[in-house]
Parts: sequence; structure tokens; C-alpha cells
Amino acid sequence: MRIKILVVDDEKSIVEALRIALESDNCTVIEAHTGSKAIERARGEIPDLILLDIMLPDMTGYEVCSILKKDPSTKSVPIIMLTGMSGTGNKIAGLDLGADDYITKPFDLNELKARIHSVLQ
Repeated sequence: MRIKILVVDDEKSIVEALRIALESDNCTVIEAHTGSKAIERARGEIPDLILLDIMLPDMTGYEVCSILKKDPSTKSVPIIMLTGMSGTGNKIAGLDLGADDYITKPFDLNELKARIHSVLQ
């Protein structure tokens, strides 16, 4: 069974790189480049996992995470924050809102894949 992953990032080059890497690992990738589109795609597609950037053009990834974790249709979908925002405070904020993991950019692709598989177990 293919794993369906929603990749949310306003940088199209990052989304495309993740698409290539994840599809070669037997995943189906859905993409969104704004917070509102991420919410729409998550509710419509119900992915197995969401990779969510924090810095989005219309709202923060924190807001997206909070909305999705309060929605009965998406609250059980694991979210991994994948962002350039490092720092303990940012990580705690994401985890407090219900994110299942927090990875900072730049990231190691093999570590990301390992964390995806760990969160999906």
C-alpha cells in the first residue's frame, strides 16, 4: 500500500525535491503551497502524514497544525513540522500544538524518511 503524504511548503523547489525522494520510496505526494490550500487538501484527501513548513504566505504552519488537530476528520493524521525555524521555543510550540515531530532545514533525507516511518508505526 502506498503511503499518501501531504507536503506543505511555499518553496516549490523543496516540494519538488521531496516529491522525487518520497515517490521513489513508494509514497504518493500531494502538495500545497499555502496554509489554506493545505487545510483544503488535508480535509479532501485525508493523507497518511503531513510534512508542514511553518513559514507560509497566508498563515503559519502553527495555525494550520492547530486547525487540523481540532478537526475530527484530520486530528489523527500525523504532522511533522519541516522548517528552517530552529530553536527550542519553536520546537516546543509545534509539539504543543499537536505536531508529532519537528525537523529543521537543512535536513538529511535518510533521517527524514526514518522519522516518517517511525511516526507512521
